[in-house]
Amino acid sequence: MPNAFNFSASPFDCLTTDEQRLVRDSVDVVYYPEGDVILDVGDAPTHLFVIIKGYVTQLEGDEVITTYAPDDTFDGRGLVAGKTSSRFVAQEEVVAYQLARQTVTDLIASNATFGALLFSDLSNKLIALSQRQSQHELQSLTLSRVDEAFVRPPHFVDSDTDVLSVVKVFQAQRTASVLVRDTSTTPERLGIFTAKTLQRAILSGTPLDQQPVGPLSNFELITIQPSDQVGDALALLMRHRVHRLVVSDGARVVGVLEALDLFSFLSNHSHLITVQVEAATDIAGLAQAATQITRMVTTLYRSGTRVSLIARLVQDLNARLFERAWQLIAPADLVANSCLFVMGSEGRGEQLLKTDQDNGLILRDGYTPPDNLDAICLEFSQALAAFGYPECPGHIMVSNPMWRKSAYEFGQMVQQWLLMPDADSLMNLAIFLDAHPVCGDAHLLAHAQQALMRLATDSDAMLARFAASIDAFGQSQGWWNRLLGLDDQKGLHLKKEGIFPLVHGVRSLALAEHLQETSTIARIDALVVKSVITPALAADLTQTLHFLMGLKLKAGLTEMDTQQAVSGLVDVAKLSTLERDLLKDALGVVKHFKGLLRSRFKLDAL
Repeated sequence: MPNAFNFSASPFDCLTTDEQRLVRDSVDVVYYPEGDVILDVGDAPTHLFVIIKGYVTQLEGDEVITTYAPDDTFDGRGLVAGKTSSRFVAQEEVVAYQLARQTVTDLIASNATFGALLFSDLSNKLIALSQRQSQHELQSLTLSRVDEAFVRPPHFVDSDTDVLSVVKVFQAQRTASVLVRDTSTTPERLGIFTAKTLQRAILSGTPLDQQPVGPLSNFELITIQPSDQVGDALALLMRHRVHRLVVSDGARVVGVLEALDLFSFLSNHSHLITVQVEAATDIAGLAQAATQITRMVTTLYRSGTRVSLIARLVQDLNARLFERAWQLIAPADLVANSCLFVMGSEGRGEQLLKTDQDNGLILRDGYTPPDNLDAICLEFSQALAAFGYPECPGHIMVSNPMWRKSAYEFGQMVQQWLLMPDADSLMNLAIFLDAHPVCGDAHLLAHAQQALMRLATDSDAMLARFAASIDAFGQSQGWWNRLLGLDDQKGLHLKKEGIFPLVHGVRSLALAEHLQETSTIARIDALVVKSVITPALAADLTQTLHFLMGLKLKAGLTEMDTQQAVSGLVDVAKLSTLERDLLKDALGVVKHFKGLLRSRFKLDAL
């Protein structure tokens, strides 16, 4: 077999000696004359290609997507998805290595960096492809049910089964996990034992045929239903940092969904961004992962993924990114004795494209922070700016001492906001109500939020002044005139005209009811439970928020495509008739809601 394989080229430059040997043992050389179609649309590829000599053109219809040169790889996406969606043609004589699918799968499973690099390379092509492929085909990936993906059949053992016997099951069934029944408890418990856990068993020194799997198993299973969407499964994997989910239909276990199998079905690679983040050893490594988030958002949106799921994935990814950055910059004792938190749309889980930083830091009472705390926090703010999150114009960041205080000092500041509700205090209060922890001791933030709710009065005057901000940006019938083309202003500012009054209105009702939920949707649900709003209004508000978020995202992506700054404006003239109708209905819901708020808080009396 060839020994000249170039292991210095990405993504093969991260392989271990054993992994390189695996490549050498399974790679072949193939030749294609000029003009040959190497892969065509609908083909089921069996190999990953690495070009040695020549050039390969990737086409979508008659349009050239990209050209591959020596040391480039293709078609990884088709390999993991099971179907090629483009045509690959030899632009001139091509000599290439071909690496078997099973080998690529084994490399991804054993080397997270290899998988991350491979999929990262793919993401650039996916963005171009997603703009040209049918919505139906792409939606079938992101919106499919879990049971449409590859769910592995379950293999059960009893908790007293020895480890050696389980290893034999692994080999016989070609699986890396078994489900463990523990009948010693009432009710019976179900756990999981994996190949990774096997390492602990080996290192314990006890003969494997004398070790029962029960004590080594994890009985805190993360489950999902067959009818749930594949995107929801991905979110669970990320949130709980696990490599597999147990698929259950009620009390019946259907099977196991492996992360690797999910990657093969779903092409957005958000889990692999997480891998990149957690594997990063410096800020430069994190910056590479950060660039992938917007690309993922683009691919997901253009593939038909619902906005609520995109926002949830972005919140999880950003939280991991900020957490890892803080861990790399701050000393361990500072991380352990503080809580880093985010606010604004990031805190609510409603951010889609990168926006200004809104973050703070609560220090444990009695803890003496490092002398260079100022420098540490400034470095963190600068790192986020380098990741594409601009510094907040209002300096609502950890680099501002106002947003970096001990728990006691935070409590005092919050109390002042409530007792002296001037404009700045009310703004700060609104921002802090959306706070969400990302790193450190989350209890520090929770205690501050609980204290806020204890201190919050039922003062009608204070609540009215707080809620009055729903009219901070509105221009009465201005939006209607713009929809009808009767206004000279080119764009409609969706945040000002629709999103902000809806979000702040819900936030005002939540404060009045002393609710501790931080996301707008969670607040809406809690308000329904307390009979503050009707289920019908809740549904209208939820749908309106998601529609406006989606429309704002679409406009932002269009601006990015043309190298323009993201403005938050929507050119109404470029909307379809359906979109204009939906926008009119959505803004009508906002107008109706503002009317209810004016009545509830007696805003006309101010």
